[in-house]
Amino acid sequence: MNSTPVFSVIIPTYHRNDLLAKCLDCLAPGVQTLPAEQYEVIVTDDGSQTTAEEIIRENYPWAQWVAGPRKGPAANRNNGAKYAQGEWLAFTDDDCLPDRKWLKAYAEAMVTNPSCLVLEGRTYVDRPKQSLAEESPINETGGYLWSCNFAIQKRVFKSLSGFDERFPYAAMEDVDLRLRITKFGHQFYFIKEASVCHPWRVKGGYKKITQNHKSTLIYLSIHPKEFEKINYKYYSLVIIKGLIKETIPGLFKYKLLGLQQVIIEYIGFLIMVFIMYFQEIHYKNQFKFFKRS
Repeated sequence: MNSTPVFSVIIPTYHRNDLLAKCLDCLAPGVQTLPAEQYEVIVTDDGSQTTAEEIIRENYPWAQWVAGPRKGPAANRNNGAKYAQGEWLAFTDDDCLPDRKWLKAYAEAMVTNPSCLVLEGRTYVDRPKQSLAEESPINETGGYLWSCNFAIQKRVFKSLSGFDERFPYAAMEDVDLRLRITKFGHQFYFIKEASVCHPWRVKGGYKKITQNHKSTLIYLSIHPKEFEKINYKYYSLVIIKGLIKETIPGLFKYKLLGLQQVIIEYIGFLIMVFIMYFQEIHYKNQFKFFKRS
């Protein structure tokens, strides 16, 4: 590989060697339409019980394996970025399947929009949904900047200190980064041709839902003004919209498949409504106190 590639592809992984192998198959030299000398691939591995070091050494010698810090996905992505030689960082996840033109589409967008320092790609699914329990971070129109598919100039990423490592779970760390990117005056453009497939995954159950909500509370503690957008009213609307648009029609469409996961999810949302209600009252009282002072 060239010592000064255009892109450094950062892939955080954690005990998912089977999925990681499929992702790396999509990034192999000759598979991606971007010339191999223009990109490098860095796998940053938070695994403890097992790691991907051996399979990368044996099957993907063109990729670089580095040990992760084991402090969560945000810290793991930052760890991969520390080893990057490229001018741009391209982030995807170990359960994603980048299209053959993924990196080339980003490269072409850099030429078309030379002033843009952050680019967002499309994330799509591999088939129609088959169960209420399935989920995927679909992004067909842009505006999300999900961590599974975006590119950012390395110097901009460093100037923002990367992902906030106070987020220990795979939730809200990309929302936080997006907010900071826009606050610093950086625009990001949606590049539909820079696509990755994120196959449907089964929802993670109560533990995963709890982690998502904890991440939201961390996010709001860092950005208290965001209570205006994310509050108990917001969660109440999420419940109502979910019931009307997805759950009730899905009961018939999917023949009750995944119903248990949905019930667990709604219980989590209801708990969050109560938490957010009291958190918002606490925040408003604090705000009044500081205003009087």
